[in-house]
Amino acid sequence: MASKKSKHDSPLSRRAFIEKTAAASLITIVPSHTISSLGHGSPNDMINLAAIGVGNRGGQVIGNIATPDVQTTRGRSSGFLVQPYAGIQPERRAFNRQPQGERETFKHANIYAICDVDHDYAAHVINGYPKAKTYHDYREMIDNEKEIDGVVIATPDHTHAVIASYAMKAGRHVYVEKPMTKTIYEARFLRELAQQTGVVTQVGNQGHNVEGTLETVEYIKSGAIGNVSEVHLWSNRPVWKQGYHDRPAGVPVPKHLNYDLWLGPAPYKDYHPDILHFAWRGLWDYGTGAMGDMGAHTFDAPIWALDLGMPTKIQATTTPFNENYLPQSESVTYHFEGRNGKPPVTVTWSDGGIKPPRPQQLEANRGLREALYIGDKGMMMHGTHGASPELIPNNPDFTPKKELPRPSNIYVDFVEAIKEKRQAANNFEIAAKVTEVMLLTNIAVAAQRLDITLDYDAENMRITNCEEANNYFHYDYRKGWSL
Repeated sequence: MASKKSKHDSPLSRRAFIEKTAAASLITIVPSHTISSLGHGSPNDMINLAAIGVGNRGGQVIGNIATPDVQTTRGRSSGFLVQPYAGIQPERRAFNRQPQGERETFKHANIYAICDVDHDYAAHVINGYPKAKTYHDYREMIDNEKEIDGVVIATPDHTHAVIASYAMKAGRHVYVEKPMTKTIYEARFLRELAQQTGVVTQVGNQGHNVEGTLETVEYIKSGAIGNVSEVHLWSNRPVWKQGYHDRPAGVPVPKHLNYDLWLGPAPYKDYHPDILHFAWRGLWDYGTGAMGDMGAHTFDAPIWALDLGMPTKIQATTTPFNENYLPQSESVTYHFEGRNGKPPVTVTWSDGGIKPPRPQQLEANRGLREALYIGDKGMMMHGTHGASPELIPNNPDFTPKKELPRPSNIYVDFVEAIKEKRQAANNFEIAAKVTEVMLLTNIAVAAQRLDITLDYDAENMRITNCEEANNYFHYDYRKGWSL
């Protein structure tokens, strides 16, 4: 679990601390007039991006921005395969493993530099961009390479905030994979820092820009199912180790890995290969569990469509877990107050094999999707990433009026936003709200052994009826690390 906050960081003083820190940091932040002149004047000019963390997800992200110059493979995999997402236009989808002359190529931006703490593990991506400069330390890269316009961050959750903050203070535009941050404090800090710096920001919730999510918002706002009072969300995650387990015993750090940089602000604990790469998601020190991995892809649409604020009450029930790993399964309930004349909404999240009850109105030949909305005039559902919204019972003849703008996919939108000097669709102002709701899940999980429903005062970022729960809004960074 996250370690306790400093005794000097009282919950009621956190917002003031953020504002004070942001104001003080303006001394070192690149001025906004300088930021606006970064890159090139013409929208047709090429943007220079630097990728930070490319061994897994990061390689896929930049593959959706610029086709590698060289097709490479990784020994343990079938090759460098970038997975397309529902709703991304075919001409902008990533490629499969095919000979260079036969696969689709595109270049929405120039991959100018690549940074990874393990060049051996990331070699299949690094070798695909032979012209890119390479680094182990993102700070050296950002300081040295003045031609970099923006960064793409796809490192483990616990390093998102420190890297994004460093880049933003240097005037670089920032794309960071979901979850935006590991803690709610970090999310609020980055949101305010984005306001101060004026850089373009984007959180990698691919579903935010896809047709299904936009249609879902239009379905709900059109009144297709009336006033919604319940939403049920679920995921098949985790597909990695979680539950009541001991942390693996430490072994020597391989020479090709800069483990100190991988740990970043997290507390120092001995290295073991089973905590790195995909596995880190299940450990309290580095990841945010199933919710952090998939929550943004299902929470985004209902928060947007129903104009939800912050939940006022949260309660979790879970399978056993300890201070090392998050639980294997969890069910969390959130209570949102009614807004703008709409009724209160109860949202449930389930994972680890738990699913909501199947509605009787759902036809036998249709499977239950990952998001279910219950209104006073009907129901609807959609898949993860907002995919394919459907009414229950099905009514294929009804389609809501298209009223929302249709942006490019999340990757191209980031590049276009830099060129056009505007904010991206899922910028930090928008994504911080979804992130906060998501991360309240893990605070409720950490406190669930007390068997209470947490009362949340969002204005002061404080649980009012459980002082212990307030320890999990942030944690003490390891010496030498700061926002």
